[in-house]
Amino acid sequence: MARAGTIIVGTGQAGFQTAASLRMEGYQDPITLIGEEPHIPYQRPPLSKGFVLGKQDAESIELRPAAFYKDHQINLLNGETVVAISRPEKLVEIASGGQLSYDSLVLAVGASNRKVAVNGAELDGVVYLRSLAEAILIKASLEKAQEIVVVGGGFIGLEIAAVACILGKKVTVAEALPRLMPRVVAPLISEFFHDLHTAHGVKILCGAAVSEIVGAGGRVQRVVLADGSSYPADLVVVGIGILPNVDLAKGSGLPVSNGIAVNEFLQTADENIYAIGDCAEFPSPFTGSRVRLESVQNAADQAQSVAATIAGHRSAYRALPWFWTDQFDIKLQMAGISAGYDHVVTRGNRESQKLSVFYFKANKLLAIDSINRPADHMFGRKILAAGVPVSPQQAADESVDLRTLANTSPQHDAHTAGQ
Repeated sequence: MARAGTIIVGTGQAGFQTAASLRMEGYQDPITLIGEEPHIPYQRPPLSKGFVLGKQDAESIELRPAAFYKDHQINLLNGETVVAISRPEKLVEIASGGQLSYDSLVLAVGASNRKVAVNGAELDGVVYLRSLAEAILIKASLEKAQEIVVVGGGFIGLEIAAVACILGKKVTVAEALPRLMPRVVAPLISEFFHDLHTAHGVKILCGAAVSEIVGAGGRVQRVVLADGSSYPADLVVVGIGILPNVDLAKGSGLPVSNGIAVNEFLQTADENIYAIGDCAEFPSPFTGSRVRLESVQNAADQAQSVAATIAGHRSAYRALPWFWTDQFDIKLQMAGISAGYDHVVTRGNRESQKLSVFYFKANKLLAIDSINRPADHMFGRKILAAGVPVSPQQAADESVDLRTLANTSPQHDAHTAGQ
């Protein structure tokens, strides 16, 4: 009897990588990859950088050309939505009608933009960035707009602010919290990027909550803040985070919290259904808690882990998280998860624009953020992944070679990631 194979819902990085990795693992059964967008799978990171700047086009950001899916016998269904899962029968129902059967089901359904909840949010010229269609709209809008207000001082907001500034626009960033990127970096890093954007002419406003977006004739004209101040805008780009897409899982009775709940093998409460990428909440060996991560690395590594398990090589997910952002000519690379840190030490300095911040909790290294210090990032990833003990004194001492530490076996097995 022919096997139903694997159905993957979502054609982002996680969904694509699952399909590709299954074939790399030698998986011979059918693979169906289903995505709501009309495009073949593409990279999201360039959307807020090279694509909007005009340095990359839609074809150049494709994860693989169209022929890849045919060559690898991956049934790619674009512009299609899975509306329900029938777990007892192992069936998914699709919006265009009909049902598809599966042996394994992978939910790589991603996340959606968190919407700004103020009057005027529905005006033309208020835009978000997550999909290629949204990036195309922003790119076209930036050609005409002169005064840009970016709502949100996280990665996406600051990347778009940098791009708009490079394109010669007048840019204002309104961040509701007291500093930039407050949830993910130390104050020193926030201050660095505040100074960087200010030096390029971007107006940075922190502690600046938006109270209203005002327009005329259905088109945005200005943004009003909670303190009553007002900023002209013919384009408002909102980047205030994303919300995991959990409705499909919830509707089929699977547990959800801050994402679809999975175990260390990325399985949901139903052993035949997996969830990965931006939508999944999983137990992290690096934090000792359940987390949901929004990164290309996490999506791709989780996909590889699930593909191995489905192909018969059961594999727990233990990859070290890492992230990056490019703003102007500065690259920030982040390794590990810094949440809960109680102490930081640095290498380098802000003046040289080469700086690394090491995050500690109870003298245990949690994470490293590096600005234009790629070697610190590379060796730091090895140190964190291997659980090599590093003291704050060693981290702060430039004479201590991170390369040497990275090649050191951990002193205690309990420090090893995943144990």
